[in-house]
Amino acid sequence: QPIPQPPSSNLTRQRAAADAPKTATALKPPCKASPTFTQQVHHIYTHCKKKKKKINGDYVATKFFSNKHDYLLPAMDGDAKTLSFLQEVVDILLAYIVESFDRDTKVIDFHYPSELLQMNNWELQHEPSTLDDILISCRATLKYAIKTAHPRYFNQLSTGLDMVGLAADWLTSTANTNMFTYEVAPVFVLLEYVTLKKMREIIGWHEGRGDGIFSPGGAISNMYAMLLARFKMFPEVKEKGMSSVPRLVAFTSEHSHFSIKKGAAALGIGTESVICIKADQSGKLIPADLERRILEAKQKGFVPFFVSATAGTTVYGAFDPLIAISDICRKYNIWMHVDGAWGGSLLMSRRHRWKLDGVERANSVTWNPHKMMSVPLQCSALLVREEGLMQNCNQMHACYLFQQDKQYDLSYDTGDKALQCGRHVDIFKLWLMWRAKGTIGFEAQIDKCLELSEYLYNKIKDREGYQMVFDGKPQHTNVCFWYLPPGMRYMDDKEEKKKRLHKVAPVIKARMMEYGTTMVSYQPQGDKVNFFRMVISNPAATFEDIDFLIEEIERLGQDL
Repeated sequence: QPIPQPPSSNLTRQRAAADAPKTATALKPPCKASPTFTQQVHHIYTHCKKKKKKINGDYVATKFFSNKHDYLLPAMDGDAKTLSFLQEVVDILLAYIVESFDRDTKVIDFHYPSELLQMNNWELQHEPSTLDDILISCRATLKYAIKTAHPRYFNQLSTGLDMVGLAADWLTSTANTNMFTYEVAPVFVLLEYVTLKKMREIIGWHEGRGDGIFSPGGAISNMYAMLLARFKMFPEVKEKGMSSVPRLVAFTSEHSHFSIKKGAAALGIGTESVICIKADQSGKLIPADLERRILEAKQKGFVPFFVSATAGTTVYGAFDPLIAISDICRKYNIWMHVDGAWGGSLLMSRRHRWKLDGVERANSVTWNPHKMMSVPLQCSALLVREEGLMQNCNQMHACYLFQQDKQYDLSYDTGDKALQCGRHVDIFKLWLMWRAKGTIGFEAQIDKCLELSEYLYNKIKDREGYQMVFDGKPQHTNVCFWYLPPGMRYMDDKEEKKKRLHKVAPVIKARMMEYGTTMVSYQPQGDKVNFFRMVISNPAATFEDIDFLIEEIERLGQDL
């Protein structure tokens, strides 16, 4: 919509005059007040509208958009063309946003990769495209994108679209700066400082003391934790490498995220040095087995240096017993990390934070607000209890960035404690959403998602054709189950039944995508054949959407 022009008034003129430079001399004639910024934007927009015609109720660019990218800012007199072009882009985005929340629209317009490659020209060419072509590419990209904000999208741990978070993301891209120093990102650096301190307070660390950083996802946050644990025990490894330290071993649940092994591989520790601990039938790490494996490793001459407990496993949504794990880590002087990428946000809920009892004993915690808190991707934090450790571990004293004689407090130059040099601004989305919702708003959102998962569990646990993967109510929003089609429910041959059941979830999922009605994930786990893993983190989801999912699974699987 065009920006309305504010009415002219004496007060407006008085404010404009008050803002005028005070150095004007009596020799200069009195000048008319300059138009306000809003008036200038309105003038530009009105001017640009004349360059477009209305087709089927929409303003469509005509000859004006035969121009190339070179005619946009910073080109001379490029303001009008830029505003018109960006208005067209915003119109496309707003239409997509509204459509994403419409249950009558598809979650996905699915095409196989070979089809999608042929349907549009995605190739890069030597000559520039017109801005009309650029807008066409924008529309095509969104046409085939997955509507992750759709109320019936349940496929991943990160779903939904928050409007304040989206606005913050737009602002972040507009500012287009780097997080390595205060001098280039003063507000963003301060907001990261304030927010990380608040998150540490919620964890339970005294006065929010400690350290932390926002990183490109939970996998990198977990790797940071392993890096710090190794440096804490053997600081010489920073300069001399792995040849200077004994054989290190890390411990984590057999249900933990693959990023623990990936981090060990990246740091030169090796995947064979990650010892997987047994979990019980609900997916929780068994402390007795952890202690047994630690003692075994020590008897072999290995050095246990890192234990990663999981708060909300990816598949079952299980919470490891943090207090018992902490007791073991303290007994053997081992760094305790809590991977709360999925479940850490439950700390915001007074009703559910008990599931993370003992997290305050951890040396480090991963927490991904882009999951249960629906902050736009990406937004992952690594919180560390010991202040200064990250700086000592990672700093390289690059004098062209981190000069020691700047005029401000150098502790706000956070770049030297990060592995990255260039670091994206991920903080503003979370900070602005927190301001808009308050802690109680996030709490209500999280409680609602857990209420929906309990509703699903209660509805299918005794329903004909459904079988739960493990006994008992899920601790998180993960609801894991098999759907048995009518023709499979009374089969006597258990092996044949298991073999056929393994194929059910993939077929139903493929049909969901082809119809575009909903999306939910599936996977095997250990010796268990493919089952559905329903996760709820989308604030737009309702009880009716849960009912729809059940009915859709039954509709799509009845003939299998």
